[in-house]
Amino acid sequence: MTIAVDCRMIDSSGVGVYFRGILPFFLQSKNDLLLLGNKTRLSSFTPNANVKIIECTIKPFSFRELLFFPAKAAKQINKADVYYTPFFNIPCGIKIPVYTTIHDIIFPDMPELTSRAGLAVRMFFFRRALKKSQKIFTVSEFSKSRIEYHLGKDKPVIVAYCAIQQMFLEYRANNGSIRKKETIIFIGNIKKHKGLDYLLDAFYQAKKEGIPHKLIIIGSKENFRSSDNAVMQKIEAIGTDTVSFTGYVCDETLMEYLSAAALLVQPSLYEGFCFPPLEAMVLGTHALISDIPVLKEIYADYPVTFFRAGDSNHLKEKMLELLLKKENNSPVLSEELLSKYTFEKTASKIFKELE
Repeated sequence: MTIAVDCRMIDSSGVGVYFRGILPFFLQSKNDLLLLGNKTRLSSFTPNANVKIIECTIKPFSFRELLFFPAKAAKQINKADVYYTPFFNIPCGIKIPVYTTIHDIIFPDMPELTSRAGLAVRMFFFRRALKKSQKIFTVSEFSKSRIEYHLGKDKPVIVAYCAIQQMFLEYRANNGSIRKKETIIFIGNIKKHKGLDYLLDAFYQAKKEGIPHKLIIIGSKENFRSSDNAVMQKIEAIGTDTVSFTGYVCDETLMEYLSAAALLVQPSLYEGFCFPPLEAMVLGTHALISDIPVLKEIYADYPVTFFRAGDSNHLKEKMLELLLKKENNSPVLSEELLSKYTFEKTASKIFKELE
């Protein structure tokens, strides 16, 4: 079988992590691959005998992709048996069976995150993906239920979970137990559904009750919009010496921060899967996470601590409970839990459907 694979989002954050996780298993398969994307970025894959690259730098979800996708690229893609994209963008001119991944459907669930026009555009692309796809993949049972709720059940929706990146397991094996610092880690952007606003409220109250820890936000301060002034004011009230932004960090630095932290807090109000708690636990750091349905689904069997989503007082109480107890042993994951979510399993699930 020849599979055309859209690789244009390989370096993005959430989608890119998912795609970079499954791509090695595509390369190891007996299938021939046509990789769509930047030839320079994908050149490391060309030594594989089963790989050919289709040069394409047109942005996903762009006007050009939708209406003026190069006929030459489309012709090459249409020589394959199937087309797979790790997101839900589909270029015009694709005539072979299409398989897409919708990681979540947050905007119709939380329309306050965008404008009416923005929601309309996103719903257009969601419905277009559903119409043109043979099957849809997603990353959790929660996301599957929301996709079916908003888009219907006309096409099969297959759950192919996200997973832990291999480098986190290798870092854990190579570095062993790392001495903890008095730091709390938050990983994510500043959009409302990530919950940074009420984490800051909880952290401020916890500081007043005696915790010596600092809050490190893995993300960029420059991404704040003018509407985020209230969040910035909270940070200034707490003190910029106590709350800090790292800006972009590479994977190695991220693992250093996570493994040395006393606690990861994931205060999300909405997720499709959510990597950081799994990454933190693999590196020996406790995860304090909101009790939203998807996190209850993904982390039901793991040694996490849940708190009531959106409740800053309950979050504060749980933070104090975890940070001030005398014995704060690192979480231990069994081999069963370490192997519960793997990209090998994810890729296998996708291959089964493509075939």
